[in-house]
Amino acid sequence: MKQLALSLLNMSWPNPLQGISNWWNAEDGAAYDKLFLTLLLLILAVGVVMVTSASVPVATRLYDNELHFTIRHLVYLALGFSVALLVLNVPVQWWHNSNMLLLFAALALLVAVLLFGRNVNGSTRWLAIGPVGLQAAEPAKLFFFVYLASYLVRRHEEVRENLKGFIKPLVVLFAFAVLLLMQPDLGTVIVMFATSVALLFLAGAKLWQFFCLIFTGLMSIGVLIVYSEYRWKRVTAFLDPWADPFGSGYQLTQSLMAFGRGGWFGQGLGNSIQKLEYLPEAHTDFILAVIAEETGFIGVSILLALIFMLVYRALWIGQRALAKQMSFHGFLAYALAIWIGFQSAVNIGVATGALPTKGLTLPFVSSGGSSLIIMLAAAALLLRIDFEVRLKGKHAISGGRND
Repeated sequence: MKQLALSLLNMSWPNPLQGISNWWNAEDGAAYDKLFLTLLLLILAVGVVMVTSASVPVATRLYDNELHFTIRHLVYLALGFSVALLVLNVPVQWWHNSNMLLLFAALALLVAVLLFGRNVNGSTRWLAIGPVGLQAAEPAKLFFFVYLASYLVRRHEEVRENLKGFIKPLVVLFAFAVLLLMQPDLGTVIVMFATSVALLFLAGAKLWQFFCLIFTGLMSIGVLIVYSEYRWKRVTAFLDPWADPFGSGYQLTQSLMAFGRGGWFGQGLGNSIQKLEYLPEAHTDFILAVIAEETGFIGVSILLALIFMLVYRALWIGQRALAKQMSFHGFLAYALAIWIGFQSAVNIGVATGALPTKGLTLPFVSSGGSSLIIMLAAAALLLRIDFEVRLKGKHAISGGRND
């Protein structure tokens, strides 16, 4: 960790204000991706509005301040933008060079949360850092994907031709999975597993290895569900939530009623009934249900279209990087895009009853401190990757300055 901090301090840092002024300056080809940035800001704006709408009843009851969660969300947004600005000014090569340090930092965080973490609702996932709670799994995901992208660059041929090269990153993933399941946090394990499988496939792993990995992963998840009572209850509730609408199926049935009430055009902004503490986690994991109830099918379709275009644009950034022989940039962009896309799909699936309930936020929309900050860092890293792909020369090496 000391070496990681020193490497950051010794870097040649560009002027942040100069970096911001270049966002919309396309004359020298060094602008950040306007479409990606616009989509991101639109999704974040939807998030602020809907977190405010969905959280008013619970904030009033718990804190006697109807805007408590809105203020909290805005504070985390400010922290997230600060972290994003920092990431935006760090050359992508630094991430490549520091991948092992980041990997060990991620493992240290997961161990620390087991030793010193705060237990909430039966799960130990948060480290208390003063007044702020850090969910260790969020930076762990980002750091693992940096390591995986770097590994695929350093051992590309070994991954394609050698079973040993294919297995090595999976051993690391297994270590992460064990630590996460001890919290327990199966949702994060599934997101990391799915992203890793997709990235290994894109890196050229053989089809038989790919299918064996999927089969093994699904079998492992199945065993974890069958031998865990609370997970099994979630699955049975997902299969038939109306069998126990006031017990194990309560959250899902309330979410489905919100979708049903929304219809095509919704009940109007602020007019959700389910958010009146009928639907638990209305402003976090199940915010999409409130969006559906208040804005209807049309509103949900617009939001999902924005998220789809954002993920597609991120994949496009990765494709451009690989086309210019910038392998680490490309693999990392792919990993971040798959991560954002898959987590969004899981959250949507849970809210609509297509998947069993998992505690995963809707990226850039749900209320959530650590998740929002790390997702903004990931978005900034995608913008930085695109920035360097456009430059691919001395400007990228110098940190984006036009000296």
